[in-house]
Amino acid sequence: MAVKILIASILVIAASLCWVSSADSSEAAFVKKTISAHKIVIFSKSYCPYCRKAKSVFKELKQVPFVVELDERDDGWNIQDALSEIVGRRTVPQVFINGKHIGGSDDTVEAYQSGKLAKLLGIEVLLYFTSTLNCEPYAP
Repeated sequence: MAVKILIASILVIAASLCWVSSADSSEAAFVKKTISAHKIVIFSKSYCPYCRKAKSVFKELKQVPFVVELDERDDGWNIQDALSEIVGRRTVPQVFINGKHIGGSDDTVEAYQSGKLAKLLGIEVLLYFTSTLNCEPYAP
């Protein structure tokens, strides 16, 4: 009798591990498909100030990103787990351009300020001079 209970327990554990594994691969597939299907992707949470900051960079550049608001999805937690496995970070936002991982909010702002973001997007960013002749990025 004890052997039957042990075998049944092992089968239940194995089945649950398979279910978790298939759920994980499904979420990872969603992340990869989303990244490859859109020029600009931001994995975000609607209430996050860092996410709003990253999104505002693209607004400034007059670019419309595809935004996945993880907190507004039933599977958002699982998607964030899959994203964490892919990029090595669990934080949001996570920004991708042309399939390339840019990073989070600070990385996105830094890429914007250095001109790297405009180059990756294939757009021109005009520069204007302040009264002290410092160059700052400007998007018309």
